[in-house]
Amino acid sequence: MRILLTISLWLFASGAFALDAATVNKLGFGDGDEKIAAIAALVAEGDPAAAALLQAATDGELQTSGKLVLIVKGEEGVNAATGAKVAPLPEDREDVILNNRVRRELGGAVAALKLISPDRAIRLAAAKELTGNADEAMLPLIKKALARETDAGVKQLLELTQATLELKTGTKESRVGAVRTLGLSTNPNTKMLLLGILEKSKEGTFTEPDEDIRIEAQKSLLALEGRLAWGERAGVLFTSVSLGSILLLAALGLAITYGLMGVINMAHGELIMVGAYTTYVVQNFFKRTEFFDWYPLAAVPASFIVAAAVGMALERLVIRWLYGRPLETLLATWGISLMLIQTVRTIFGAANVQVENPSFMSGGIEVLTGVVMPWSRVYIIAFAALVLFLMYFLLTKTRLGLFVRGVMQNRAMASCVGVPTARVDTWAFGLGSGVAGLAGCALSQIDNVGPNLGQNYIVDSFMVVVLGGVGQLAGTVYAALGLGFANKLLEAWQGAVLAKIAVLVFIIVFIQKRPQGMFALKGRALDS
Repeated sequence: MRILLTISLWLFASGAFALDAATVNKLGFGDGDEKIAAIAALVAEGDPAAAALLQAATDGELQTSGKLVLIVKGEEGVNAATGAKVAPLPEDREDVILNNRVRRELGGAVAALKLISPDRAIRLAAAKELTGNADEAMLPLIKKALARETDAGVKQLLELTQATLELKTGTKESRVGAVRTLGLSTNPNTKMLLLGILEKSKEGTFTEPDEDIRIEAQKSLLALEGRLAWGERAGVLFTSVSLGSILLLAALGLAITYGLMGVINMAHGELIMVGAYTTYVVQNFFKRTEFFDWYPLAAVPASFIVAAAVGMALERLVIRWLYGRPLETLLATWGISLMLIQTVRTIFGAANVQVENPSFMSGGIEVLTGVVMPWSRVYIIAFAALVLFLMYFLLTKTRLGLFVRGVMQNRAMASCVGVPTARVDTWAFGLGSGVAGLAGCALSQIDNVGPNLGQNYIVDSFMVVVLGGVGQLAGTVYAALGLGFANKLLEAWQGAVLAKIAVLVFIIVFIQKRPQGMFALKGRALDS
């Protein structure tokens, strides 16, 4: 808007525009009603000069001297009607007094005149501001702006505003056209306008006497409700995939340490926490540089390496001596999880720390009115897909993956053919821990980072792995997405608490009927 105001003042100074002197005098010297009438007339003119004048009035830069109305910025001033420079400024200047009613009209008028801005973002913001708040006097300017608007998003909002105004004051033909336009909207507020046409008074008569308009309103209402229903379905679909991708990231590491190695690692959630805090440290380092938006490129490998190092140390020092003893492993890793939590509290404090999104992960995509896909969630879905692909490639196409699968299926035979099983255990546990660190890096962009971060995902991670089938990456994917859809669909139906209970009951019943999960491991060693 400042760019528009600067251009307008330059046009004033050059004499390219001149406003009606009587209208300008009403704004400067008239009473409340005359000022409002002058504002409506200036809006109807719809040129940059009117925009600059109304913006100056809003900013308190409109003054009078004798019979002159001046726009004064600092020590410089111009005649508000002609744009001629006034120097020196008169000593007897007085500020133009505006009451609250006039200020409200000014706010709407300035928003309307932003529609002539060359900046698309300013026009879009103005169109959103006018939706549902436009005055009838703004209709000519809205029509002018609509005639020369080229952006589809701005044009749709302007068409909705125009239809809303014409529905109140237009002829029968224009009102029918306005109702049809409202039926093409994706804005939930439009539904209230259409319902208003179909309302009945206490006496049982329709508030809208014209039957043709009521028939069109009914058709438009059905079309709008169908479109809004599809928007709600799209929102549920996106949130389900988003939740599923988060569960997948949290469970992928556990699919290796528990699914492939059979280790019940109760410290898995704390390895996720380690990845999140590593991201926080990397972010703080980048805050001191000019490359803050690039910190995720360093945080991703750093969170993997740090979490993998912690996991490998955990395997070397503790878990290696507890293979084949699940109860002792569970208790030992639970104790280690408490130690990790307390360590983080000692270093970073008990309060949550703030991890800021880079600029490219801020905001979102508004696919429909009220249905916004945050960029942070979109990037996490893509990140989860990338991590899954890399895990699949590593386990199926590399030597380490071959060793891991061989040790998982028959440890004794793998050792006999020269596979270093102890080293493979360490590398596999480090890989699973590193993937948990990647999950923490991703979760830091959408969740609070605190000492208890991992506790929120450890149970869900185990449920995903067990439901999908121990040792099966494909089962982990299906289980994560399935639980994501089930949670969100049940939340919309019965609420978050009952949804969690229903999902847990389903998993218990499913495991009772099929203990091996959706996908069972196959192999002679396992079958025996």
